[in-house]
Amino acid sequence: MALLPESRTDPDGSALIRVLSYNIRSMRDDTAALARVITACTPDLVLLQEAPRFFRWRKKLARLARAANLVILTGGATAAGPAILCNLRATVERTEDVLLPLTPGLHRRGFATAVVRFGGARVGVLSCHLSLQKDERYEQGGMLLDRLAGMGVEHGIAGGDVNERPGGRTFSRLATGLQDCWAMAPWGSEYTSTPADPHQRIDAIFATKGIEVLGCGAPLGHPGVTDTDLRAATDHLPVLAALRIPAL
Repeated sequence: MALLPESRTDPDGSALIRVLSYNIRSMRDDTAALARVITACTPDLVLLQEAPRFFRWRKKLARLARAANLVILTGGATAAGPAILCNLRATVERTEDVLLPLTPGLHRRGFATAVVRFGGARVGVLSCHLSLQKDERYEQGGMLLDRLAGMGVEHGIAGGDVNERPGGRTFSRLATGLQDCWAMAPWGSEYTSTPADPHQRIDAIFATKGIEVLGCGAPLGHPGVTDTDLRAATDHLPVLAALRIPAL
């Protein structure tokens, strides 16, 4: 498997960054394995789903960030699960956690969002975990597109657990409004669920049209990422993307 390019800032101010999206199942599994997987991917941004939301959730999320040499950017319980971590290369302009409308009887959902800069590049970032219910999921897909478009930045990245395969109504809605990074530049492995038997792609990273996708997929075979750690860390495989963001 070819290696993804390393993160860097080019002389023209454009930035090549690595973005990881990962459903971590509230850190109920092997957190040391989880931290090793994240660290091996050397991400600039980590878009988490099912981050801890209950007792001492901030301490648990901080422990994971520290173990992976990252810092908490935003999210967690305040976004009903999605969260964003980053490395110190990122300059943070602002953050906002968004709670979505609650459908009685269904789980509360939300978005963790931020605007960050890498070198001369500025980008909006959104982590999401969409509904298991198809109609609510479709509405949330529209809210995601509206939220990303309304962040006041030219370039945007969204990642998360879509809870739907490509070709589904919501996934297609997102892939029409944004670039589906795996479809643009397949790398690694396609399927994200489950680690023991990868057979479906329900996790994805999307980017606005002006971002160049250099590679995207589950990092099976990536240096330092072992099958043992992937199976022990959580019940999803992560998605890793290398993206080039133009300068302002």
